Formats: sequence, C-alpha cells, structure tokens
Amino acid sequence: MATKRMTPGFSDQVMGLVKSLRTDAPDCVASGVVDMSTGMLLSYETVDNHPPEVLDLLAGATLDLFQGRTVAMIEDVFKERRGIQSENHFFQEILVNSENLTHLFVRMNEQQDVVAVVVCRKSVNVGMLFAQVRRVVREYSL
Repeated sequence: MATKRMTPGFSDQVMGLVKSLRTDAPDCVASGVVDMSTGMLLSYETVDNHPPEVLDLLAGATLDLFQGRTVAMIEDVFKERRGIQSENHFFQEILVNSENLTHLFVRMNEQQDVVAVVVCRKSVNVGMLFAQVRRVVREYSL
C-alpha cells in the first residue's frame, strides 16, 4: 500500500520499532522490519556483521513464510469455506528455530504487509519473547 510510505514519520516509526525490538526482546541479537509489498528490508539492527546478500534474502524469506504460493492457497481455501471476504491474512506470527537461534516474525496490526523480525539466542524464554514483541508491536501499530 503506497499510503504507508506517504505517512509523515513512517521511516522514523520503523527505526523506532527496530530499536525497541532490539532492546526489549530478551536475548535479542537482531531485529528488523520487512515490507512485503515492496520486498524490502526497511531497517535493521544487529550485534553481528552479516553479508549483505543474507540481509537481502531476509525480505524474500519473510514473504515466502507469510504469503508464499502454498500459504496463499491455504488461506484462500479457508476463506472460501468460511465465507470470509477480508483481505487480512490468517498467519500473523511465525516462530522458527534454527540450530543456534530463535526467529520470530510478527505482522503489524494495521499494515498487514509489514512484518517485524526478531532474532534471539536459542536459550530465549519463548513466552517472554512473544510477550515483549507483542507489546512493542502494539505500541508502534504501523
């Protein structure tokens, strides 16, 4: 949606969201915001240096998780069966555990194409992670 980029202060809000996620999420090593409508990583903070190509791939991977072809087909089937006409998506939060890290992807409440991404050490308390990230996302409601 073009309207979100025209909103005064959107860039400042995104940077504030990334900073709050980075400082408030427990055991956080990186945070970012992905705009799935443009396929861009809008902003990020990390404690490590990552190759630019990995950061570029984050937006595409986020899009695949939330709105990949098969996911979209599942949503369409459920919407049809339930008689739902909404443009909202079913998948709102996705937790991915890798070998050493926990990755939490959360859609913003107002802008369904904007996803907050938080990466934490695998030892993170997942309940606290969800609670803190949800609180921050509610505060920013992009």
